[in-house]
Amino acid sequence: MRKDIHPAYQQVVFRDRAAGFAFRTGSTLTSSEEIDFEGGRYPVIDVDISVASHPYWSGRDRIVDTEGRVERFRRRYGLGGAR
Repeated sequence: MRKDIHPAYQQVVFRDRAAGFAFRTGSTLTSSEEIDFEGGRYPVIDVDISVASHPYWSGRDRIVDTEGRVERFRRRYGLGGAR
């Protein structure tokens, strides 16, 4: 690899404030704010959504389609029944 063309890779903590969830991983992102985490001091990146707060992964919010998409399409566009 060529030298001095790649960003610095370091351990950082990604923190989801909404869920109170944090995890440490390697990243090229950096931050001026630091946090004590798992016995070390790391830069912290605050995120809006993570696996802990995302509706799909957490299972908290589920959209239940009680009416079928095909029927809704037919009703909306005036296509009465099957051809």
